[in-house]
Amino acid sequence: MARLMRTQCEPWISTHYRYVCVFCLSVQIVWGLDQVTLLNPPEEPVSDHLLEILYSCDQPATVQLDCIVSFDTGITSTLLLRQWSCLPDDPKIRTLELNLPDWLVYQADGIVPDSQWVLSCILMASVRHSGFDDTERSVAAQDVATLQPRPFFNRPVKQHPLCIAWSTQMLQLTQQFSKKQCPLEQETVLLLSSIYASTGEGFGITKTLDPYSSELLEYLRLKAISFPWCMFSIWVFVTSHCQKRMCGLFYHIDPHNNYITPTLFLTNSGQLHVQVSAESEEASAFLSPFKVPLSEWCQISVTLHGRMVTVSMVCMDKEQRTVYSIEHMLRHTIMLDDTEGYFVIGGGKYIRGVEGYYGPLVYYRNRISPHSPSEVVIPDVIRSVNLTGWLQTCQAFHLDMTVKISGYSLKAKQRTESETCFDAFHEWMVKDRLPSKSQCGLWEAIVPHRRQAAKLAKFLAFKYGKRRVSLPAVGRALYSLSLHKLGRASSTEVVSRILPLLLQAGCLADNRALHMSSMLYSTGLGVKKQPNKAWLLALLGAQKDDRLALLHLGHLHHQGLHGLPTDPDLAYAYYANIAKQTTLDRLNPTPQQTFVEAIYLNNDEVLNVQTNEDHHIFQWLKLQARRGATEAEQAIGRMLFWGQQGVTPDIQKAVRHYERGAVQWEDPVSMYDYGIVLLEGHGVKKDIPKAVTFLKKAMDQGFVPAINALAWYYERFEQDYKQAVQLWEQADLLNCPDAALNLGVVYSQGLYPGKAADQFMAYRYYLKSAERGHIRGAVQLAEMWTTGIPGHVNRRPSDAVLWVKWTAEHNGYLGSVLRKALDSYLKNDMFSSLLYYMMAAECGYAAAQFNVAYLCEQNTFGFLDPAFASDCTWRYYNLTIQSQNPDTYALIKMGDLLYEGHSDRQKDCFSAAEMYMLAALRNEPQGWYNLGLLSEEGYRLPLSVLTELGLSELYLADKSLLLSALYKRCRDSEDTDSYLPCSLALFSVYLQSFHKDYSAAIKFSTAVAVVAAPAIFLIVLGVLRRPVPSLN
Repeated sequence: MARLMRTQCEPWISTHYRYVCVFCLSVQIVWGLDQVTLLNPPEEPVSDHLLEILYSCDQPATVQLDCIVSFDTGITSTLLLRQWSCLPDDPKIRTLELNLPDWLVYQADGIVPDSQWVLSCILMASVRHSGFDDTERSVAAQDVATLQPRPFFNRPVKQHPLCIAWSTQMLQLTQQFSKKQCPLEQETVLLLSSIYASTGEGFGITKTLDPYSSELLEYLRLKAISFPWCMFSIWVFVTSHCQKRMCGLFYHIDPHNNYITPTLFLTNSGQLHVQVSAESEEASAFLSPFKVPLSEWCQISVTLHGRMVTVSMVCMDKEQRTVYSIEHMLRHTIMLDDTEGYFVIGGGKYIRGVEGYYGPLVYYRNRISPHSPSEVVIPDVIRSVNLTGWLQTCQAFHLDMTVKISGYSLKAKQRTESETCFDAFHEWMVKDRLPSKSQCGLWEAIVPHRRQAAKLAKFLAFKYGKRRVSLPAVGRALYSLSLHKLGRASSTEVVSRILPLLLQAGCLADNRALHMSSMLYSTGLGVKKQPNKAWLLALLGAQKDDRLALLHLGHLHHQGLHGLPTDPDLAYAYYANIAKQTTLDRLNPTPQQTFVEAIYLNNDEVLNVQTNEDHHIFQWLKLQARRGATEAEQAIGRMLFWGQQGVTPDIQKAVRHYERGAVQWEDPVSMYDYGIVLLEGHGVKKDIPKAVTFLKKAMDQGFVPAINALAWYYERFEQDYKQAVQLWEQADLLNCPDAALNLGVVYSQGLYPGKAADQFMAYRYYLKSAERGHIRGAVQLAEMWTTGIPGHVNRRPSDAVLWVKWTAEHNGYLGSVLRKALDSYLKNDMFSSLLYYMMAAECGYAAAQFNVAYLCEQNTFGFLDPAFASDCTWRYYNLTIQSQNPDTYALIKMGDLLYEGHSDRQKDCFSAAEMYMLAALRNEPQGWYNLGLLSEEGYRLPLSVLTELGLSELYLADKSLLLSALYKRCRDSEDTDSYLPCSLALFSVYLQSFHKDYSAAIKFSTAVAVVAAPAIFLIVLGVLRRPVPSLN
């Protein structure tokens, strides 16, 4: 009823409002005042609106109608719509058509131009008097009306009363009109969208933010630096308390390497340390009264609003939710410029990370999340991996095995005591107390799938007697048993029965079992593929600092495999860990490590030189070494020291060969190697003076690495930086990678005599060292590219990942897996070879991926299911060609698979041609040959392919010319085996061309011959029948 009364009253109010305005203006004329009023302005920008304006003036003036528009960029424009003269008189009402710009009223369509985002629109009518010079007009009266601008897609489409050009119609079909939207801005930033397994070391995820591209958002961001209104939210799962005073959760570092807003640490007592900074570089910090619990997923949120900091925590334990919160008011204003410096999740250069797992981290840059703590739910990525479920099951298994080990150990102790000699009375007393029948205790009850673990626990308990058997010892025994069973297998059927043993071994802290189980779930070898379970097992291994698990996760996040997000910063965190371990492992060689060699199973030449100490090649090298062949002496020492070419590492034997080469043959390479092992004490007692003597002799013979080693001696033992730097500069000029690395360290730490620390000079030397193939140089370079050097070096996370990946793939533990795979292949144990190569392939090692594809393709003895073999071949050849330097054989094979089609995939000649092209560009004759075959079969090679090959001029030429060019390049390659088939193919093209060009002439000649043959025959016959005069 009220609404109806309001509707009926509106015309009456409008009419009386007009009369009141006329009356007031009449009074103003009498009083000599100017006035203007917008009687019926529209509510929003529309076209063809009839606008009524009531105006009057006390002297000649001008009435002006303007439209004032403000945009999101901060720009304000004033548009003149109409202008007319006003003479002193009674108030008048002028009706005019409101012609607003089309870009303000309609959608952009190619004729109507596009515009910036409109924030506000104001109509302004004014009465203006001319100034003395008739240039400026003073505003005597004005009236304004606010129009509400309509969003782009709510605006009407203009019906143009004209023929639209064809080009404009095509323009209207493009994406800029069909999919018009605001540019994506980082207002809510997912700094971490996955799970990061942290070992509690100095490795973490580095992130940076860019300014907004929108001028309005950037203006608001800059304005909020001194009054932030934002929120950070991170999920954590802490497995053990911080070993240091504080560990890093999430923090912000400025270009001067200072902690700034926000900084969130975890103390060794489990409390949260929150730190923020002020404008005057003053910092404030406080501790939370609550503690972060162990083995629970908790969401920690830090909210900044003005001077107030709110820290809240929500922990999920099964179905129970626990909420904590604290507010802290600061004395100073908080400063937060989120584009300054960089953010770190976990550990870094200055602090260790938390032992456990980091979950998704969300940063709300210009708002606070509306969700209350009671509405928090566990993210899907955490729920899908089910870490807590695994840990609970594993804990129950731990308890079961602990009880059994205690029981069996007690029985073993009792049996040991029973074997001790006692008197007859003691034996009678013990016998009398024992029950008549042996009984099993409740703890001896065995769950069927844990029977093998219980048997091993019993065996170890009775074997070691009084010594306590640990759970990891049972885990190692389970893993060994699993390998034994797998080694006897001839097909994949046995895998499903052995997998539970591997999982139990992994639960009992054997990281090798975790990695193998993860590989099986990832590849589906003998079991059903379960990517989430494979990821879980990899996370468990990586959190325990397992090298292969770190490689595996780095590869997954680098390539974005198995549904995980591609995140170079997260991949770097994993790769950097194992890269650091690789540099340390190479300084401490052990029998468990083997030199990494990229050996491809299709390369018979390399396979034929694989040897061992009993092999004839190794014996021949020993004979040559005894005869004084220094190259043979070097080769034997290298094989024995690093475990190359199939030789088992033996550092002591390697040192003896170094010594003979240095002392007896005075070989500079052997003198250098012998000097190094004497300096380090590898396989021989340290003898620094003797080492220096041999290094100087090697340097005098011009061996460049010896110069670097002597410089290291002066820096390490003599602290003579002047002499050390001089020698390093000399070696650097001779392209020594170690010298460049050491100069970089000297510049970085400010140890260069007479010069201050210079990070940019250090960067330049690290770059030189890495480009020369030095592993530590690559690690240092990648670390600088991760954060950048303000004003000198931009951040390059994608390139940093490639360097640490390259370093990580030199790890000796990866080399051991590759050596086991190759040895199995040479023994014709194809299943074991595939198993080990898959373990390395899932770590992203290209040579292993190739060999897996090759084994699946060959499928010797049919040990693989044909469907699995086909999928395996496709998958791993596809992974191989994505490496930085793929093998040409893989490119050819992938081209063949694309050409033939695979499973549910259709034939793809274009992609096949690209694969063959890539092989041809690397001078592989098979690539040229296959391109020729494609063309012969009638497929027109794309112009893009021919352009890459330098044959674009033959795109429209005769096919025979293109085939000739392709087969000529195939014939002229350096591969002698390809000369004959390529020459035959070229000859066939020439024959076909000859037949095509001369077929008409041959047909004409044949026809003439057929027609002329009877006449010629008759003429000849007539000549033969002509009478010949007798000689008589």
